Amino acid sequence: MSPGRRTGAAPGAGRPSVPASDTTHIVLAFDDNRIVGDLFGQFDQNLALVEQRLGIEAVARGNQVTIKGPHDACETARTALESLYHRLKKGDEIQPGDVEGALRMAQASEGQLSLPTLEKDGRLALAQVSTRKRTVVARTPAQDAYIRAMDRVDLVFGLGPAGTGKTFLAVAYAATLLERGDVARLILSRPAVEAGERLGFLPGDMREKIDPYLRPLYDALYEMMAPEKVERGLTSGMIEVAPLAFMRGRTLSNAVVILDEAQNTTSMQMKMFLTRLGENSKMVVTGDPSQVDLPPGQVSGLREAVSVLEGVEGVATVRFSDADVVRHELVARIVRAYDQTSRDALAEREERRGQPAAGATRPSAQDKS
Repeated sequence: MSPGRRTGAAPGAGRPSVPASDTTHIVLAFDDNRIVGDLFGQFDQNLALVEQRLGIEAVARGNQVTIKGPHDACETARTALESLYHRLKKGDEIQPGDVEGALRMAQASEGQLSLPTLEKDGRLALAQVSTRKRTVVARTPAQDAYIRAMDRVDLVFGLGPAGTGKTFLAVAYAATLLERGDVARLILSRPAVEAGERLGFLPGDMREKIDPYLRPLYDALYEMMAPEKVERGLTSGMIEVAPLAFMRGRTLSNAVVILDEAQNTTSMQMKMFLTRLGENSKMVVTGDPSQVDLPPGQVSGLREAVSVLEGVEGVATVRFSDADVVRHELVARIVRAYDQTSRDALAEREERRGQPAAGATRPSAQDKS
């Protein structure tokens, strides 16, 4: 046992009591002692996270971990730890966020969702994208579905709140195809509308004006590719980062094309963009329909496109929620709070118009009297 490794709290300390009949006791043994320390984490921090999330007890001794608690929670812990161990054996590194992700995916498989899938030995088969610099593994069922959708069809809509990995995964997937030689170009775009600001009021030439709006796309690129490769790609035109207006009149062939913040496109802009798709190309369109910065009364092209193209062959839509937020856990709580406020405001407006909100009931004549 490594110095400082905790040996577990007193049985049941700080955890809800579980009826003896529902208590499961599992001992997992991992044969490669070189990576067990990475699996359990420094001072067993990864096991502590598993305990906290699942309400179980996980005690490490040598290359073994003893799991005790409710049956379903113990099975989830087993699936997650075995999945993480397999990744370490392949040479991947794992962080606390990967542990969180493995737990989410294990819980999804226990719930018999169609994604993620299980391999023959019962191990989670998580969707992933890899470049020479980095491997990114899906951390939520929606991320898993998103990566698989990009593999399966040529046009994918990724909808949901900030922090769910929509843009990052799309750029990572595009970088993977570019590095493999499956496509010749990577084109990243955003509409130049942000929170009511106008480009004309910013200093500098056009490149200097648009760069701040496209910074998140650059950041994702540098995460997945070596800086010198990104710079060479930008110089040669193999990687192009441009505002949406620059897409007009072009046919984008042999490329992966990503449109970010698409909720700020108009109906005409979205139609223009989607019809640029050329041979051997893929498009990924991301956005949060609840964060539209267009002028009042202007219809979001993203909302319209998702509705119009529903059921069209070759098009997939993946919806993320606050449960898929993979940034700081506070971000998920912030998203939930804003969503609840929006629902409350909608219910209040409907009541003013004499229409009961969802789940509400009109008072009867007897109640009024």
